[in-house]
Amino acid sequence: MLTRLLRTHLRPYRRELTVVLVLQLVGTVASLYLPSLNADIIDFGIATGDTDYILSTGGWMLLVSVVQVGCSVGAVYYGARTAMGFGRDVRSAVFHRVGEFSAREVASFGPSSLITRTTNDVQQVQLLVVMVCTMLIAAPITCVAGIVMALREDFGLSWLLLVCVPALALSIGLIVVRMVPQFRLMQERIDAVNRVLREQLSGIRVVRAFVREPHETERFSGVNRALTDTALRVGRLQALIFPVVMLLLNASSVAVLWFGAYRVDAGQMQIGALTAFLSYLMQILMSVMMATFISMMIPRAAVSAERINEVLDTRSSVTPPPNPVVELPRRAEVEFVNAGFRYPGAADAVLRDVTFTAEAGRTTAIIGSTGAGKTTLVNLIPRLIDVTSGAVLVDGVDVREVDADALCSRIGLVPQRPYLFTGTVASNLRYGNPAATDEELWAALEVAQARGFVEAMPEGLDAPIAQGGTNVSGGQRQRLSIARALVRKPGIYLFDDAFSALDLATDARLRAALRPHTAHAVVLVVAQRVSTIIDADRIVVLDNGSVVGTGTHRELLDTCPTYVEIVESQLTPEQAA
Repeated sequence: MLTRLLRTHLRPYRRELTVVLVLQLVGTVASLYLPSLNADIIDFGIATGDTDYILSTGGWMLLVSVVQVGCSVGAVYYGARTAMGFGRDVRSAVFHRVGEFSAREVASFGPSSLITRTTNDVQQVQLLVVMVCTMLIAAPITCVAGIVMALREDFGLSWLLLVCVPALALSIGLIVVRMVPQFRLMQERIDAVNRVLREQLSGIRVVRAFVREPHETERFSGVNRALTDTALRVGRLQALIFPVVMLLLNASSVAVLWFGAYRVDAGQMQIGALTAFLSYLMQILMSVMMATFISMMIPRAAVSAERINEVLDTRSSVTPPPNPVVELPRRAEVEFVNAGFRYPGAADAVLRDVTFTAEAGRTTAIIGSTGAGKTTLVNLIPRLIDVTSGAVLVDGVDVREVDADALCSRIGLVPQRPYLFTGTVASNLRYGNPAATDEELWAALEVAQARGFVEAMPEGLDAPIAQGGTNVSGGQRQRLSIARALVRKPGIYLFDDAFSALDLATDARLRAALRPHTAHAVVLVVAQRVSTIIDADRIVVLDNGSVVGTGTHRELLDTCPTYVEIVESQLTPEQAA
């Protein structure tokens, strides 16, 4: 998974990666050349008292050092640019993939997990790319070239390389292997912390209303403790690495000096060569340490890459048509033909054999008890979800065959939970039509019975709206959402319980003001209140996912017992009549 993610999203950065590789190669060669020059200064300059040789060779060392520093800076610069670009591209890919998901896929992953995958998981893989570009590329070059240079200085101490290098790699490898399952568990527990925190922030009013702060505090403490315990286990394993590395480095240094001293004493090796061999051994061991240190990051990055690829590999259940219809007839009609919907693995269908037609110029209302499938029915029209049986036709064309932009351009949706975005009143209203003028915005607000409270705001259309519209009331959010749909001037209006937060007087005024503006459009109203849909041209009664009655209010009072029960629970006999 990690290799596939890197290969896919690093392909556009092949030029930058080539530059990093060349710079690291030159910088590493320069770094490895320095101990050899230092050895020559000791053996041929200091030992013989040749000052000119010391100065000339020292000048070469200075020049090589400048090259090595310049290459290192350049490698870090291009490596960081590559990693940041990679992270940007992966986040963008995940974002666009989630944007294609239907409600089914979003519910399957969960919002908190999708947020973690887009932020923390991408960050883990991005960090690995940075470390690979700045450290890991140099590590194998340093290790291989260092071994060659060390053997060139003295072959008699080569057996130390065969002992020290594998010992260091094996010791750190054993620690890293134990860290892999802990990294996977850590990402899952970050998900849990995000989920609980998101629930508590979203439901803070409910928590306070029921005085559940102690319970929620304990619930957050539980997931927080679980994450902390996992992080501590990982930290303890990481803490073992540096003592092990320092122990082996120091032991290796002592071994080189111990056995090298015997060879110098026997005349088999010069002091400069011993110094160079020790420097090369340290560089080799440091490269092994860097490689193992980065390999410690690979398991966590691999877990994150797997989670990212799960999102990228998930295809939406709402698939685009191969040959989409890009233009619809302008007659404005919505027809359900034996439409049904069932969630995967569910025992019962949410909707069964729903058949009716909503025509232009007429208001079609949908009513039913909670859980009857009203919102699911409405979501089938803009393809937020797709039917699992039957069909939904817009203007005589199956919505599954219509281009997504062409379909949505015909629909003005006011969802059950009206959501406003951070910005202003105007920016939220123009979400429906970016080209709308201020006059059109005020006209839509007038119809939606929202002009009064918007004019009362000091900034008017430029009044700020907080995330989710939390700085306005529920009824004001609903009216602004209705105005947003009106600004679009669509051929099909979908009001999904869009009047529930309004008082009866405002509800009546708004419906009366809507009539002239929706006279030539399909109007589909989902409602819980009978008073909201009592004047509808046609009422569709849903019960347990099935249509149990259609007709006007008076017709249903005579023919549909389910509708009669709903009416009697809300209205007096005089009001119903």
